[in-house]
Amino acid sequence: MAEKGMILQKIAVARNGFQDKFGIPRQSRENSLIETRIVFESAYRNPDAIRGIEGYSHLWLIWGFSENDKRRPKEEPAWSATVRPPRLGGNTRVGVFASRSPFRPNPLGLTSVKLLRVENSADGLVLVVSGADLLNGTPIYDIKPYLPYSDSHPDATNGFAEQTKDYRLEVCGLDSSESPDISASVCAELCEILSQDPRPAYQDDPDRIYKLDYAGFCVAFSVKSGKVYVQNITKSDRK
Repeated sequence: MAEKGMILQKIAVARNGFQDKFGIPRQSRENSLIETRIVFESAYRNPDAIRGIEGYSHLWLIWGFSENDKRRPKEEPAWSATVRPPRLGGNTRVGVFASRSPFRPNPLGLTSVKLLRVENSADGLVLVVSGADLLNGTPIYDIKPYLPYSDSHPDATNGFAEQTKDYRLEVCGLDSSESPDISASVCAELCEILSQDPRPAYQDDPDRIYKLDYAGFCVAFSVKSGKVYVQNITKSDRK
């Protein structure tokens, strides 16, 4: 008898300033300035469902790579046994299960986040978290408490990710005082995003101008000699 597939129910959706994949942190970050709101679907807005959640400092989010079909060429298969991680230059292949590639047999993501607070809103109780590596509108399929006594492994090794885990760029030319339409908090968030170098590792043209959409703004920047140079910031036309 063929095994029946599991049907996942979207319980919530992530809301933040990331309108495009470009710029989203490659991994969740403990000390991130960027906040994400976890807004529950109407069927799951029962306050009892999150009773006691304030007692946890961190949570696990299980979510879906909702943009996969839009990004993958139609002639390519839904997944491959090997992938080319951007941080390895886009040329070195590793096993899909030895990576965090979005193109997987089941397009599910797992992220640990810091729970900042629970807010009352027009959409019911909302979880405000930091450290999420999620696109605005990402479907959330489950939420579980993070338990440091069982989930944390201080002696764990990082595999090929070790060589880039502390990689950062210096950001130049990003000042809210020179752009009156942008707040100091959004400026700080953009600085965090740019310092992590959103470019694919195989793109290293110092004359190229990149554009990043975040929180209603479009940032044009270039990268040269380990520094990000912000060229201009304009209102984004992305909806």
